[in-house]
Amino acid sequence: MGTEIKLKGDKVIEQIPSVKDKALRINLNENIYGTFAEIGAGQETVRHFFRAGGSSGTIAKAMSAYDKDFSDAVYGIEPDGRYVTESRLKRMLNHEVNLIEQRLNREKHPNKMFFSYANTVATIDFAKQFKGHGWVGISYQIEPEEAYNEIILHIRFKETDVRLQQETLGILGVNLIYGAYYKYNDPKKLLRYLYDHLDKDQLEIDTINFSGPRFAEVDNRLMSLQLVKNGMTDAVMFNPQGKNVLPAAILYKKNILALRGSFRPVTKVNMDMYKKSLEMFIQENKVDEKNTLAIFEITLSNLRSDGEIDERDFMDRAELLCALGQTVMISNFQEYYKVVEYFSNYTKARMGLAMGVNNLIDIFDEKYYRHLSGGILEAFGKLFFRDMKVFLYPMVDENGEIETSLNLKVHPRMKELYKFFKFNGKVIDIENYDPDNLTVFSREVLKMISSGKTGWEPMLPDGIPEIIKAGNLFGYEPNNFLEEKN
Repeated sequence: MGTEIKLKGDKVIEQIPSVKDKALRINLNENIYGTFAEIGAGQETVRHFFRAGGSSGTIAKAMSAYDKDFSDAVYGIEPDGRYVTESRLKRMLNHEVNLIEQRLNREKHPNKMFFSYANTVATIDFAKQFKGHGWVGISYQIEPEEAYNEIILHIRFKETDVRLQQETLGILGVNLIYGAYYKYNDPKKLLRYLYDHLDKDQLEIDTINFSGPRFAEVDNRLMSLQLVKNGMTDAVMFNPQGKNVLPAAILYKKNILALRGSFRPVTKVNMDMYKKSLEMFIQENKVDEKNTLAIFEITLSNLRSDGEIDERDFMDRAELLCALGQTVMISNFQEYYKVVEYFSNYTKARMGLAMGVNNLIDIFDEKYYRHLSGGILEAFGKLFFRDMKVFLYPMVDENGEIETSLNLKVHPRMKELYKFFKFNGKVIDIENYDPDNLTVFSREVLKMISSGKTGWEPMLPDGIPEIIKAGNLFGYEPNNFLEEKN
């Protein structure tokens, strides 16, 4: 892999060092010294350092504990008996860091910045049904006596050849180690540089977490947003504690109820829709309440402001939803059928979508499916093929009439298609809704907050107005309210 040049028009904006040059620069830094532990795809990362030259100044040890019993003897036994997991990777990193600290005398190596790089990976199987995935990470120092920093990420292979996957993993490993030492002061750039000499068709990075003294100010949720923004993955997820979680880990074999919206801010309508649809969903056949996960999804297009993603605005929305105990997903899916397709990668269990009447009308708009050879019929085949149902929240129209699945107005060409899904039980009305919520609209609440008007608090769930005021979210300024009262 030679040096790459990035151009903007005719102007060179950046020269990307080759994989060999990156490994050589690490090797020639006399203070960077550590170990490599790679399981599942060969010693693909460390070989770049061996081949670059000068590796004796960098590599204290390289190992691959391939045999499971041998691996367990070295790193311990995982409670779930699995090997390609985040907990396994952390055991590997901790074990190797402890060893290097024990075996190398600090008095003899006063200026060494120790590191441990590790990966645990499953490449594509012989039947080529599962393309493979893995955990990759580095625990390292920037100063000799400093506490260790850590970067851990999860990858999914897209290539269908083991050798190609191995090569991709090796390049990624070099990019990670190089970025950890030379780009740590700009994590967003570090993230982009992970794809140097790689293409997004080769692998997906769907989770990343930074920790340690050098990353004390890093918000890992914002780093996850960058993954989606940069096209490195289709979706990222946060648990109710606001922490990054691996989508596959929490979606696996689950019954899923998804609610899409801008949630800017989350209102009583959103929460009433969630509660009432969840009550109906868990009564469905084949739905196990204990195995059910509700997800509040925000599409990337809903995060854009003037063509750019407003990261502060994103943080505000995510924090409010997490404060309500919800799981949040950020995706780049514009169409609903893509959301269902994504969930179908991880579960075959029954799914549901909760939405308002206006959203359902949009789904029946043909303009969203012109890029599909089969048009709207192809999209609906993907949307409903897994026994998926829509739980529909009513809306008040401009005449004050309540619109439900029985009287909503779709385009005349779509009437028969709509009837087919409606009368086959794919669209179910939420009937026990709170009628007071039908006059609550998030866009109106947002205008009231940003313009300094009073009276918006009762439209939001309990506790949310206090969070908005305490953090001055969504343009809230206390002085606006004082001036209005005076």
